[in-house]
Amino acid sequence: MNVQSNISSCFNWLTNHGKLISDYSGNFPRCAGWTSKRAARLSVRELTTVVEPSIVTEGGEVRLSCVSGCSTPVNLLWFRDGQPVPQPGFQATREDAGRYYCAVQGHETVRSAPVALNVQYAPRKVTLSMTPSVIKGGAVTFSCSSDANPPVPQSGYSLHKDGHLISSGQNHTVSNIQPPHSGLYSCLAWNNISRSGISHINSTQLHLDVLYPPENMSISMDPLDVVEGGSMNLSCSSAANPAAHSYTWFRQSAPSLSSMLRVGSGPLLTLPSVNASHTGLYLCTARNQLGENNSTEVMLTMRKEYQGEQTVPVLAGIGVCVFVALLLALLLFWLKQRTRAEKKPTVFDFRLSGRGSSSSGPSESVYANIQPNIRQALPSVPPAAQEITPLSQRSHHEQEAPMSYEDDVTYATVTIKPINSTHHMNSRSRAGDDDDSVIYASLA
Repeated sequence: MNVQSNISSCFNWLTNHGKLISDYSGNFPRCAGWTSKRAARLSVRELTTVVEPSIVTEGGEVRLSCVSGCSTPVNLLWFRDGQPVPQPGFQATREDAGRYYCAVQGHETVRSAPVALNVQYAPRKVTLSMTPSVIKGGAVTFSCSSDANPPVPQSGYSLHKDGHLISSGQNHTVSNIQPPHSGLYSCLAWNNISRSGISHINSTQLHLDVLYPPENMSISMDPLDVVEGGSMNLSCSSAANPAAHSYTWFRQSAPSLSSMLRVGSGPLLTLPSVNASHTGLYLCTARNQLGENNSTEVMLTMRKEYQGEQTVPVLAGIGVCVFVALLLALLLFWLKQRTRAEKKPTVFDFRLSGRGSSSSGPSESVYANIQPNIRQALPSVPPAAQEITPLSQRSHHEQEAPMSYEDDVTYATVTIKPINSTHHMNSRSRAGDDDDSVIYASLA
């Protein structure tokens, strides 16, 4: 009977410590019984992973290599934190940071020692946190945070309000908040790593809203002075956050009364026709969700329209009339003077002594011998024509006839010819001493 033909061969591999490594069997699940007398020596060289560079800035190039020590080529696989890596070379991002190792294909359980890749990057997800609304007099804390490698230090944070630096540090507290603290706040983070040429990264802006009840209240009057029957507008204004939603008006008609009478509502109080009952102290009250406040009192007085105000237009009219009358008087005076000047003749008054006059009158008493000096342009005048006859002896035709050269004559010498002195003296004695002067000629 051939026993060996019915028994399949069986081999078990054990370490020198008796630990089963692997087996090969046919029909039987495990070999039993025999052990080889001599052990075989197995030498396994360790896998080594190399990451170049091990510290890289985001966007830099990274190369992975694995040293197996095997003489025969083997296929190598790469893993990062247990996940396969498709390529041994890549451009690093912040997500590529982790622990890398390699293994031989088919023996993935045998791995190299892991090597860490450190990817550094500028701050991202910079966040500012604070209480968005706070009541006046309260406290608020501003806190900055970010995701960065390396982490942003305390000195790498700064707080800004409306673009202006407030403080440095990750946290900032305002203990006594006031309305001027309202505004837009942002946080700035920096870790010496730039991103697209930018090293300081801003957070999203947050608006701080400081809430307070009505304050800084005032009343304005339009007009400032009102007469009986006139119109008056009283305006109430205040500073509040949120804005005042209601206004109430009160009046104290007499100083002796302590109570105030409600007379209206709304920011504007209108008195269309002021009378004595409207006079007194006025104040307004403003109210919002946080409280209410009163304005200072203002006094509304009324003055009666007196007679002097009514005479102002009358006086103005009188003044205009007086002015016009003066202009007319000056115009009439000027016209009168001009008329007199036009009517007054040009008279040559010759006062003579020791001369007689004829009995025919003073104007005919003396004959004047006038020697004219006529311009060369005029024809010469005969000597006989130079003697001027008395005015009474001239014919009517001669008196009316115009002289063409009248305006061109210059009288250089006037010679008075005496006549019969006896006749002149007798005539003067009859005339008496009433007149010592005689008009001898009128020259135009």
